Amino acid sequence: MVSWIISRLVVLIFGTLYPAYSSYKAVKTKNVKEYVKWMMYWIVFAFFTTAETLTDIVLSWFPFYFELKIAFVIWLLSPYTKGSSVLYRKFVHPTLSNKEKEIDEYITQARDKSYETMMRVGKRGLNLAANAAVTAAAKGQGVLSEKLRSFSMQDLTLIRDEDALPLQGPDSRLRPSPGGLLDTIEDLGTDDPALSLRSSTNVLLSPD
Repeated sequence: MVSWIISRLVVLIFGTLYPAYSSYKAVKTKNVKEYVKWMMYWIVFAFFTTAETLTDIVLSWFPFYFELKIAFVIWLLSPYTKGSSVLYRKFVHPTLSNKEKEIDEYITQARDKSYETMMRVGKRGLNLAANAAVTAAAKGQGVLSEKLRSFSMQDLTLIRDEDALPLQGPDSRLRPSPGGLLDTIEDLGTDDPALSLRSSTNVLLSPD
């Protein structure tokens, strides 16, 4: 565990941050020699990082694996060994020169296929989004129609209920039922119909 932590710190500080600052200085001063030197280093370091991803899984159990990785990074950076320049000139440059045409064709094909795939996926995503929007709009319209229909039915029911209610108002006492006048005459208990009618009329028209 300690060896892993130390190796990660060495790779981060000496393998990444220090070369990055040195590359900045080379670009700033426009020193072509230093610029080429650090460009070779970054190319080699890219391959090292790629290989490291696999070897950390497969060979991490190997004794002194992390110590060897630390030594390799220092060897790449050391101005005495010039490991990155040696690896680049003897292995990386010849290999890339021989495979350059095939690599360029593969990159072109991959770029074209990735563009077509991206366009296909984008169109499919837009179609799905459009279908979802249309479906949601249709469902919302159906719900709104049901709401309006239910409101209309409730209004009609209320209108029918109001029509069924008896007519009542402030002058409801002036509208007696068909038998109300005769009942009033009988309640007065007189034998003279004219007098009874007059008395009942006065009773109905008298204020409360």
